[in-house]
Amino acid sequence: MKQPFHLVEYSPWPILCSFAVLCMPTGLVYYIRTGDYILLLLGLITTTFISYLWWRDVIRESTFQGHHTSYVISGLKAGFILFIVSEVCFFFSFFWAYFHSSLAPTPELGSVWPPIGIATLSPFQVPLLNTSVLLLSGVSVTWTHHSLESGNKNSALQGLFLTLALGFYFLWLQYGEYSETAFSIADSVYGSTFFIATGFHGLHVMVGATFLTVCFLRMLSLHFDKNHHMGFIAAAWYWHFVDVVWLFLYVSIYWWGS
Repeated sequence: MKQPFHLVEYSPWPILCSFAVLCMPTGLVYYIRTGDYILLLLGLITTTFISYLWWRDVIRESTFQGHHTSYVISGLKAGFILFIVSEVCFFFSFFWAYFHSSLAPTPELGSVWPPIGIATLSPFQVPLLNTSVLLLSGVSVTWTHHSLESGNKNSALQGLFLTLALGFYFLWLQYGEYSETAFSIADSVYGSTFFIATGFHGLHVMVGATFLTVCFLRMLSLHFDKNHHMGFIAAAWYWHFVDVVWLFLYVSIYWWGS
């Protein structure tokens, strides 16, 4: 019986990728406890390699075999929206922890926020620059999207290249910021919530930049046209989500919390 949906072939990548990803947090804990990073490194390398193979198969299904019909794309969009919702819940837990401690500081923290002894970062220096960089990257990725829809390949490549440059510049600035902080992740609940929230956001920027890098390479290979560019749409949505999360982080942790 014919139907418009694509039933994927049996694939080893989901289960293998699950075990590879499991190696990373397990390896991180093992590294913290013993100083041995072999398991962590193995998890990173294996996850990267399996992700490449999995992406390769999806690209073949969508670009060369034509399995991504309008019905399939509709389902992919719905699935990705649900993924973004799960990410919202993920970051919501960090904001909950932050405001739980900051709105009613306990006597152990000195009954003030930021806690006594914490020298916070100025919100109008590197954090403000980072905010400007990410907002500008959101503009450039939108420029890329409109260029794709109008069939202007060169303009789309220029916009996406600028987005990637701004994304990696953001990560470089955040690395420099971490190197100069006067507190660590072990300095009370402020240090814990600061580094966990901003660190996981930085990790999401790295993932988003990886998605966009794959899209850039696919654009060079003419995988996208004005009607079919679902891979880029997903990456762009993810990037906009990262932008919005950073705005909440900047306002709540850097500006209000300081």
